Order: sequence, then structure tokens, then C-alpha cells
Amino acid sequence: MKALLFSSHPKPPSPASPASPRTTTTTTKHPSKSYTAEQSPPPRRHHLLRPATLLRRGANRNTPRATPSGVLPLRPAQPRRDEGRPRRHPRPGVRLPPLPRRRPRRARRPRAPRHRRRHARARRLPPLPRPLRRRHQRLPLVLGCSVKKNMVPVLDYLGKIGVRRSALTDFLRRYPQVLHASVVVDLAPVVKYLQGMDIKPAHVPRVLERYPELLGFKLEGTMSTSVAYLIGIGVARRELGGVLTRYPEVLGMRVGRVIKPFVEHLEGIGLPTLAVARLIEKRPHILGFSLEDQVKPNVGALVEFGIKEESLASVVAQYPDILGMELRAKLAAQQSLFESSVLVDRDEFGRVIEKMPQAVSLSRSAILKHVEFLKSCGFLLKQVSKMVIGCPQLLALNLDIMKMSFEHFQSEMDRDLEELVDFPAFFTYGLESTIRPRNQMIVKKGLKCSLGWMLNCSDAKFEERMQYDSIGIEEVEAEPAFDMKTLLQLREEDESGSEYDEDADYEDSDDDSF
Repeated sequence: MKALLFSSHPKPPSPASPASPRTTTTTTKHPSKSYTAEQSPPPRRHHLLRPATLLRRGANRNTPRATPSGVLPLRPAQPRRDEGRPRRHPRPGVRLPPLPRRRPRRARRPRAPRHRRRHARARRLPPLPRPLRRRHQRLPLVLGCSVKKNMVPVLDYLGKIGVRRSALTDFLRRYPQVLHASVVVDLAPVVKYLQGMDIKPAHVPRVLERYPELLGFKLEGTMSTSVAYLIGIGVARRELGGVLTRYPEVLGMRVGRVIKPFVEHLEGIGLPTLAVARLIEKRPHILGFSLEDQVKPNVGALVEFGIKEESLASVVAQYPDILGMELRAKLAAQQSLFESSVLVDRDEFGRVIEKMPQAVSLSRSAILKHVEFLKSCGFLLKQVSKMVIGCPQLLALNLDIMKMSFEHFQSEMDRDLEELVDFPAFFTYGLESTIRPRNQMIVKKGLKCSLGWMLNCSDAKFEERMQYDSIGIEEVEAEPAFDMKTLLQLREEDESGSEYDEDADYEDSDDDSF
């Protein structure tokens, strides 16, 4: 039995000693072929594996290394480490589903600073009622005021000078810093200064309600410099109280940044300085128009729509509010309306705006009603167009007054409709004050004159004309137009030549207690 076993399994040859020169041939199994020890194994396909996979599998350890004898040591075959695992990089042309990825670990939230943790603990307190919470969010300075030292004295003083309780909420929302002010040091001097600017005591609380930020200005700062500049350009001192009452924001405007550039731009388009002062007296809110965003773009729009540059001053003097509206869109809409309903082209539309800039604010219905009325009176559309171009004020008159004037023209004045086409301003004169008495004097005198000769003059000039036996051509006056001289007329208080005395306005403020 032992002989059979040993005969079927011969003993392996003993390893050769280093001294023997013969070479031992060893057969190693390979997937493709067998090779001897003198031959190197075929290279593995490392280009199909990732670098991390190579390091994990020990690719560098499997590469053959030379020995001093030139013979590779025998090494038993080892199983591959990736056996039984899904191959991440299959052979070319084979695509396997990717391995499921691990869910990334959620980053740990950093710990809040100490002051934020303190605020977080404060937020854990019971919340305030919703109305009270909203008030504190809008008025955060209220939380830092003392009721006895700040709130009670200030609110009592505001109520004493006449600030309404209904307006007090909006007053504090716009200027909550007033609760930290001192009545004697901050509030009382400002109120006394406003009274010294000819603002009536009853109007002082209305001024403060409209512009509560006045209580934070210094008397010798912006307030005094803006007032001095307005008086320097020609604003009458007696009109200053009305200017500040209607638009108290003037006291908070910087002269070098707001008021002076605005006045200089109006002077650049042709308005005299004194005319600008008169416009500020009548409509002080024009100082609040933005020079770069409103005034300059609107002036450019007027030129684009056919208004001559030499007529810009007249347009602004007649309708100063045109500088602060969305003018370009309104001009485009009105131009299309006039072209479709009144047959007015681009150049004639510019003449209409020059004579009555308020036409840009007329509604479509008002224009169409006046056009239909003139058509019902017997005028053709071409004649209506001529009348509107000659006197655009027709589109803004009261229709009832126009009907009465036209009925008097038809019943008592033996004239042709063509005379109304030549002088459409007839509808702008009062029937009982001007038209009827002058027509009676003309009939009694037995004169034959045009409507313009009869109406387009003052009462004194008409009395002088009634002394004539005939009418001269030179007596006929042109159509009424805006005269810039009406803004340049000096008032009685300005004719005395009194200049601005800075100390005069502070005579009443010498007794102020600071």
C-alpha cells in the first residue's frame, strides 16, 4: 500500500544549491499561458484600475523584482482580494450599475457666541401681545426711554403747543428721537424760531406734524442758511411765513446741494432770479423736485415735443408743477389725443403747450366734451382745430359758462361765427362783467369793431377808446399771451428797498432759556 502511494506521487525535486549552475524550470499557472522562472509574468491591466484600488490590492508588490542570482523565488499562488466582489471597473464595453454612495455626514452647527446665546435666552420669555409687539418693532427707541424723565415731559409739551393726539403716532414713527430730546434745550427754541418766521401760533403744530424732523435741527445750521438764501434771491420777508407753513421741508434743505442748483438751473432756461423767487412764494413745493431725476429730464422732454427753447421759461412760469410730473408719458398720450380728435399736428401741439402748459394734465373726457360742444355750436372740425390752437384755454373752461356766452353772442350780438374763430378768447371773458356792458356801449356809440378790439384791453383803455370817432389799425391788439412781467412786479413792501436784517428775526429769541 505504501509502495503504491509513493509510486503514484513522486517526490518533488530538491531545490538546487547555489553552487550548481543548472537552472530550475518552474511552471506557474496563468490565465493565458504558463511561463518559466526565467520568464517574467505578463503585465496586469493596471490602467483599468483607479490609483486607490492599485494601492489597496498591492499592485506594486506583485511586480517582479530581480534577485542576485537572477532566479525568482518561488511563491505560492494567493487568491485575489477582489474575488467575490462586484468589479468597479469592468472590462471595456461592459457597464455595471454604480455602487450606492454613503450619505455624507451632516456638518455640526457651530456654537453661537455668548452674546447671541444671551439674546436667545431672552427670546424664550413670554411674547408680547401682537399690537404692542408691532409698536416696539417700529419704535425701538421707546424701549430705552424713561417714562418719567423722557416720555411724559415731551408728550405734555407737544400736546400743549397743539399737536393732535391722532397725529402723534405718525409723529413718533417718523421722528422717535424726540423722546430723547430736552424740552427746554431742544424743543422750545425751535418752536419759538418758527413763530419768529411769521408762522402763526395756530399753524406751528401743523408744521411740526408735517415735518417733525424740524425738532432735531440746529437754529444756526441748515435752518438759518436756507432762510437767508431765499431772502437773498428775492423772496419777500412777509411771504416767508406762508412759504414755511405750506412747505416746511425747505428748512431742512441744504443750500449748496439742493436749493442753489435748482435756482441756477431755472435761471439757465431763461427765468430771471426774481421770477424764480415769485414762483417759490406761490408754490414752494417745487423746491422738492429732484433736479437730476425730474427737472432736467422734463425740460428735455418739452424740447423733444416741439416747445421752443425760448418759450421754456414761459411754460415753467405758467405751470411750475410741470417740472415734477411724469411728463414724457403724458406728452406722448396728449399728442396722440390731439392728433386724433382735434387734428393738431406735432408743431401745432408745441404751440398749444406753450400757450397753456396745463393741457398736459387735462383728461381725455374733458377734451372730448369741449370739442363736441364746439361742434354742436356749428363749427367745423377744422375751425375747432384753429380755435384750440389760438386759445387752448377753451378746453378747460366751464361748459355752462361757455353756453351762456354763446347764447348771448347769437341773440344780442349781430356777428358771424367766423369772428369767434378769429378770436376764440371771447369765451374766457365774463359775460356780466365784461362782454355785456362793453357790447352795449359799442352799440350805443354806433361803432363797428372786432371782438379783439372790444375785449382785449383793460377797462381804462376801453374807456379811452370810447372817445374815438373811428378805429385805427394800430389800436387792434394781438392775442392775449402770458407776460413774464407779471412775475417781476415788486410788491409794496419790496419797493421801500429794505434789505434783510439778520438780527431782526432773532429779536424775539433773545429771551430764550437754554
